[in-house]
Amino acid sequence: MSISEDFFSKYAHKIQTLKTIKNYIKVYPRKKKVILCHGVFDVVHPGHIRHLAYAKTKSDILIVSITADRFITKGIYRPHVPQKLRALNLAAFEMVDYVLIDDNPTPINLIKRLKPDFFAKGFEYTTKGLPRATELENKTLLSYGGKLIFTPGDVVYSSSKFLDLSLPNLNYEKLILLMKNNNLTFLDLKNYIRKINKLSVHVLGDTIVDSYSRTSFIGGQTKTPTFSVLFNKKEDYTGGAAIVALHLASAGAKVTFSTVLGNDDLGRNVLKELKKNKVKVNYFLDNNRPTTNKNTFISLEYRLLKVDTLDNTPISEETINKIIKIIKNNPKDILIFSDFKH
Repeated sequence: MSISEDFFSKYAHKIQTLKTIKNYIKVYPRKKKVILCHGVFDVVHPGHIRHLAYAKTKSDILIVSITADRFITKGIYRPHVPQKLRALNLAAFEMVDYVLIDDNPTPINLIKRLKPDFFAKGFEYTTKGLPRATELENKTLLSYGGKLIFTPGDVVYSSSKFLDLSLPNLNYEKLILLMKNNNLTFLDLKNYIRKINKLSVHVLGDTIVDSYSRTSFIGGQTKTPTFSVLFNKKEDYTGGAAIVALHLASAGAKVTFSTVLGNDDLGRNVLKELKKNKVKVNYFLDNNRPTTNKNTFISLEYRLLKVDTLDNTPISEETINKIIKIIKNNPKDILIFSDFKH
């Protein structure tokens, strides 16, 4: 089910800045008790709901802070749900009074600034002694008189485990959120897409070939922790800056692509695909550098291993000067640097 327009207006008032919330709850000690819950909340599940419901019983005001997208490093595709949408999901709960997107890697700054009466953690943080990060949170709370409490752990789930099983399809939700944040309508998008075929674009960056080696699991060795698999097939997909160029070309833009390739079959196959899709290519062959390849070995849809073949040494001064010359002598409407650090 796609989120409706009124979802944003109905609950957005609960999402506030640190300054606004601080002004509302007043300084510590205060008459109304405040409890703070902090986390990623990528997928809100029953464990989260019980955690928040219990926290609300201990205070008058429940503040939920979420880690900003740029500080989440649990996986290459995390968070799955963007921060604004994660905040709205939490704001929709009646028990939650305020939601705050924390632009810090840890909640320590929030604790210092808000001085909540209580800071709630899940019971799993107590099973093997307090982690170092939790000890620091507790020390900060004790410095002014706050208290660390642990919510009951009768139901514990992991967002990461849910996402590993099946990623929810949020394409429409993410599109609507993007449009809302930028005050765009579908008519705006339609008009912009119509204008793309008038644009000349120069994409500059790393070509990456993403490979998937599909295998069947045979068994494991008893003496060493080694999987034994039967190779079935290998699939190669053009990626990195090259796929950016292909997407723009498919949208109708006139695209020029500049990149460095290895003198190998992977590089030659990328060139064929780019030329087939009417992308003009300025490529620089480096006999000492392979075309960057990221090969993932898969068995029964489980990722067993990823092998990267690449060379991250700087490209030559001669190649840099050639690229600069191309940029200067071939002005375009848009120049896109698509950098993957290779």
